[in-house]
Amino acid sequence: MKRLFLALALGACVTLSCKKNVVEQTTQPTPVNPVTPTSTELPAGAKDGVVFTNNGTSAIFTLYAPGKNTVSLMGDFNSWSATASKMTKTPDGNYFWIKLDNLNPDTEYAYQFLVDDNLRVADPYCEKILDPVNDQYITAATYPNLKAYPTGKTTGIVSVVQGNQPGYTWRNTAFARPAKNDLVIYELLIRDFTAEHTYNSTLQKLDYLVGLGINAIELMPVNEFEGNLSWGYNPSFYFAPDKYYGTKNDLKKFIDECHGRGIAVILDMVLNHSFSQSPMVQLYFDGNKPTTSNPWFNVDAKHPYNVGFDFNHESGATRKFSKDVMKFWMQEYKLDGFRFDLAKGFTQRSSNDDASFSAFDAGRVAIWDDYVATMKSVDPNFYIILELFANDSEEVVYANKGLMMWNNLNHSMNEATMGWLGSSDFSRGMFGTHGFSSAEGLISYGESHDEERLMYKNITYGNLNTNYVIKGNVATSLKRNEMAAAFLFAMPGPKMLWQFGEVGYDVNIDFNGRTGDKPIRWEYYTDPNRRALYNAFAKFIKMKQKNSIFKSTSFTYNFSGAIKSIKLTDANNTVVVVGNFDIVPQTATVDFGSTGTWYDAMGNNISLTTTTYSQSLAPGEYHIFSKQALAQ
Repeated sequence: MKRLFLALALGACVTLSCKKNVVEQTTQPTPVNPVTPTSTELPAGAKDGVVFTNNGTSAIFTLYAPGKNTVSLMGDFNSWSATASKMTKTPDGNYFWIKLDNLNPDTEYAYQFLVDDNLRVADPYCEKILDPVNDQYITAATYPNLKAYPTGKTTGIVSVVQGNQPGYTWRNTAFARPAKNDLVIYELLIRDFTAEHTYNSTLQKLDYLVGLGINAIELMPVNEFEGNLSWGYNPSFYFAPDKYYGTKNDLKKFIDECHGRGIAVILDMVLNHSFSQSPMVQLYFDGNKPTTSNPWFNVDAKHPYNVGFDFNHESGATRKFSKDVMKFWMQEYKLDGFRFDLAKGFTQRSSNDDASFSAFDAGRVAIWDDYVATMKSVDPNFYIILELFANDSEEVVYANKGLMMWNNLNHSMNEATMGWLGSSDFSRGMFGTHGFSSAEGLISYGESHDEERLMYKNITYGNLNTNYVIKGNVATSLKRNEMAAAFLFAMPGPKMLWQFGEVGYDVNIDFNGRTGDKPIRWEYYTDPNRRALYNAFAKFIKMKQKNSIFKSTSFTYNFSGAIKSIKLTDANNTVVVVGNFDIVPQTATVDFGSTGTWYDAMGNNISLTTTTYSQSLAPGEYHIFSKQALAQ
């Protein structure tokens, strides 16, 4: 994320409304001390947020707020009184806590903290919030029986807690994650994937994704963000799934069902920054930016690509919070991995330009070592993906430790698909050009949420001549994308595609604002030309997964000119992918290494009498040759 969405249309909403059902309070809980308490240590078992005891009838509420003088707990349980539930301060002055009894375990309670008698904030650790502005646009179909906001009793975001939350029984507990080299990841934004924009409606499309052959879904951020219509990179509450997509158990069911279909689920995690709705920002804020006393945030960002407010990952408070977030999502939702947004921003070294920001940073390495150790302690096989884009020398360090790096081929591949060849070399898709010792550390892609769509640029800016036209020609543009995909999936290592790239999604990324909602084009799947692209993607993906040759470490390639080729060899087979990205015929001359019959996965077989393949290829023509027929 996300150099171009500094402003964002964060508060955008749809014009829908829904009826809320109020959960009635049946008992009046009592605090352990209704008067101003003396300073004492946290009770046994207490931790940030809320801990229930006595089968949900008692709870300890805790807030980390060093330097604050007083905190009161306000909520449904004390008629939103500012004085009834004064919280105890620990002797070190860092925490405030209170124990409530006589709670109804089956009741949802809304609550806030009143800090120093003038600031109302929600609980940073809560798993559900109520938003007085945006919840009105969440329908009952999306989130049934959503608790009503306590209008007239308080203002701002409030937290919700319940002793006996509705449980979820996991079914697919024996899921085995794909090997990193076999990963084909589908990056997905719930908001723009189905008209209903829910986990449940997305679940109904799993047959489509299984047919495509992908084996992992990377969800763009789903924890509570500001507004409803967002990419999710403006986070505010890190433990609460955003209600605009459905309930907590809807998300669990989605992950569970994906596992049942052989699909891993990776969550896009945004811990570089947060936004002003966050109580951690609000607790120490001068009205413009965080104050110097903020335990989590820098006063000013340390790098040029920050949005929102910049976390200080050398702060112990930030480290603890970040680790709590990671462990929570790993354990509560049984996720398979995280993709960390703007991972290069986890630094306290100041920089004003991309070159200094990207340079090797030992402090950043140390920060990531600490976080990786935490995640590995919970799950040694967890996927850890960094959107880093730092100097190769630093990325090698992470790759050698088993992490995976996002690898953006959008520009070079799009130049090739448009027929402009000057900067169309996509050699950076090969792990050796990064200095990596293994392909599994490099997740290459031609499209992501953050890049312009290949088809849009093909149609808008594609090259043309009298006999061959890319610009404005949908059929030709789709075939160009097909050819590029053949090369992408032939390169060893994990791969990623952006949603609907497999049917040639062609809506400008800046339509309705860069992060604004986009048209959902399921009708593309029924268009014969676009369905042909889907079928080609499915074929390439399945060949990659079913043939070990595509994991070979023995290969040669030439991606620099009009004729591009890659040859992979192993003990049992040789595969050559060759294609003409020019807009005029070109002669391909490639050393195949042996004579005889060669099978073409995309056309007719050939017979070579010499080891050199020499053939004129029409513009946009490509082949996938193999010495032994490929499993498909």
